[in-house]
Amino acid sequence: MNDQYTNNQFTNNNDEEPKVENALVPIDGDQKKKKKWSAGKNAFAKKTGAMMAVGLVLSGACGFGGGMLASNLGGNNKSVMYQSVERTSTNSNETSNSGAMTTQQIAESAGNSVVEIKTETVTKDSRLQQAVSEGAGSGVIVTNDGYVVTNNHVIDGASKITVTLKSGESHEATLVGTDATSDVALLKINANNLQPAVMGDSDKLSVGETVVAIGNPLGELGGTVTDGIVSALNREITIDGDTMNLLQTNAAINPGNSGGGLFNEYGELVGIVDAKSTGTGVEGLGFAIPINDVKTVVESLSQNGYVKGRPSLGVSLVDVNSAETAMQYRVSEMGVYVAKVADNSGASAAGIQSGDMIVSVDGTAVSSAADVKAAIKSHQVGDTVKIEVQRGGSMLNLNATLGEETPTTNN
Repeated sequence: MNDQYTNNQFTNNNDEEPKVENALVPIDGDQKKKKKWSAGKNAFAKKTGAMMAVGLVLSGACGFGGGMLASNLGGNNKSVMYQSVERTSTNSNETSNSGAMTTQQIAESAGNSVVEIKTETVTKDSRLQQAVSEGAGSGVIVTNDGYVVTNNHVIDGASKITVTLKSGESHEATLVGTDATSDVALLKINANNLQPAVMGDSDKLSVGETVVAIGNPLGELGGTVTDGIVSALNREITIDGDTMNLLQTNAAINPGNSGGGLFNEYGELVGIVDAKSTGTGVEGLGFAIPINDVKTVVESLSQNGYVKGRPSLGVSLVDVNSAETAMQYRVSEMGVYVAKVADNSGASAAGIQSGDMIVSVDGTAVSSAADVKAAIKSHQVGDTVKIEVQRGGSMLNLNATLGEETPTTNN
């Protein structure tokens, strides 16, 4: 779960600079603000109680020619993801895109694999009064017995998750597991005989290849279809301090498409829409998580509830990178600060405290959460790292033993 400081307060609001929006957008002046790189949740929200959370969107599809068993989920032989079959040609004159579908055909084949997601999150206002925040999003059905993939930021912090099928039938969902690093979450609903998406192979995508995005813009326009091409592969984009390797597309990705499905010309799911770029003069910049990366994470989530083996310092970090945020948090220097320290973590045992500014990791200077995370990721669970922090005008050198990252330990 993302820390409140990270989501609501530490942001760069320079509207002249192109941004890639995440799930959180301004609601009130002192609440959630845009980040430089972020995922495309619904920017249109209504207040419920003290506030209304932003709507999110995800979608998925099932393509023709699929059906080959890809993997089991949760050790249940009935829970399987379906991989597309290898396309081969026996005719030397057959074109490379033989069997390609029209946008209309892709939309028709994908429709029943797209679900809507509604979330409820209990929050507290400035007077510590509880309020219920509501969000809207989507998900991709990946097994016929109710496993659904979505983004971590779609369901982050939700106390209740409801999944609605295309038929209108609704089910309360259980969170099987989530991974903030890859921005992937796995849900389970009590339903059978569903139409799962057929997984494509994102490693075989080429720049210029036709792709189709299906989602629920604004949390209200379910089943919206847009098309475009693969604009670029292997884009390194930093979102919430995590550097991600994403696909780039010019298919229209609007607020609310966050987590939506990106499909190739055979109707196969090749990506999960994760982010879009905004800003003056910016158009046609959408990003998606490659489905091959998603499949690996989903398999781990189904077995463990999180991705095992990732090292964690056990802190939530915030970037102070503007005079505005420096004034807001009453700090005199820009840099990366510790917002929260997880109990029983390596950071806690080392004496790292909330409010510390991290200056270096293992002797290498850091100036952002992304720098710190990259340094931590270069280690293994159980390694000891040297953390230099600034606290109250003094420099402290601390040794922290890395634990294993779980949904509650953050970085």
